[in-house]
Amino acid sequence: MKRFSSLASALAVVTLAAWTAAVGACIDVGFYDQTCPSAEALVQQTVAAAFVNDSGVAPALIRLHFHDCFVKGCDGSVLIDSTPGNRAEKDSAANNPSLRFFDVVDRAKAAVEAACPGVVSCADVLAFAARDSVVLSGGLGYQVPSGRRDGQVSTEQNADDNLPGPTSTASQLATGFARKNLTLDDIVILSGAHTIGVSHCSSFTDRLYNFNSSDKIDPALSKAYAFLLKGICPPNSNQTFPTMTTLMDLMTPVRFDNKYYLGLVNNLGLFESDAALLTNTTMRALVDSFVSSEAAFKTAFARSMIKLGQIEVLSRSQGEIRRNCRVINPTTTQLVAAS
Repeated sequence: MKRFSSLASALAVVTLAAWTAAVGACIDVGFYDQTCPSAEALVQQTVAAAFVNDSGVAPALIRLHFHDCFVKGCDGSVLIDSTPGNRAEKDSAANNPSLRFFDVVDRAKAAVEAACPGVVSCADVLAFAARDSVVLSGGLGYQVPSGRRDGQVSTEQNADDNLPGPTSTASQLATGFARKNLTLDDIVILSGAHTIGVSHCSSFTDRLYNFNSSDKIDPALSKAYAFLLKGICPPNSNQTFPTMTTLMDLMTPVRFDNKYYLGLVNNLGLFESDAALLTNTTMRALVDSFVSSEAAFKTAFARSMIKLGQIEVLSRSQGEIRRNCRVINPTTTQLVAAS
């Protein structure tokens, strides 16, 4: 707790009135000031306590928020469990087994529900938790506009259709992000989240063994790095060791900094989608600027996270406020079944 407080006080808070104004009355900074003033603090405390036990909580929660927002908007639908009649987002190939620490969101939501029953959405709890994760890892704090409502639909197909994959080209990334009103700059900035966390072998082993080159190795990958990765992920690792992981940033794997970009320009980007950032002139220029300035990256990341959190939000009377983030409210389920 003391570490989180010191980080939060030491870092300047990014206040972006322009972004908040763009959202209008839908979501706003301080949305719960009157109805649940302790909401953000309760989420912060839960995330900080989990982070003390496992720093992997931070990249996991940031990724959860990203994967939530990219599929039907930031509506908490990635948190919904599958049911016998429906395979949910969290169980899609893009999310399972890579998404983790749903239990931390559950605990944060339970703490908020105990203080303010039925007031704070799961989508907002996740947005707060992602921001807290950035700060705990050494990133810049930022104010989170809130007032999102929770979605009532979560399907495997929606996740498969919307989430960018680790083999995406620059063109594919540009198209996918543009659908969410995100720019080439946002692609580069949000990819910077790869400066912390781990990846499963299945996301990059094709670069090591099945690439269209004489030695079957992606030429955009450092040979020495490829050798190291082969030692971690053998050819059959996807079947034999499906939960095997490796660090995404070799230099400072638990510190939110600009070393991801430094690794990238030295052919140490783990995914094809990482290397793709160097194939577009606009994106390459921003990568180079972040290599030169960690402060510029951290400020830009805070801005893009606020922008990400505005994708297709539900507000006012849309959706619901889920009491349990894993299931649609019982009354809603009954209404759907009856219709």
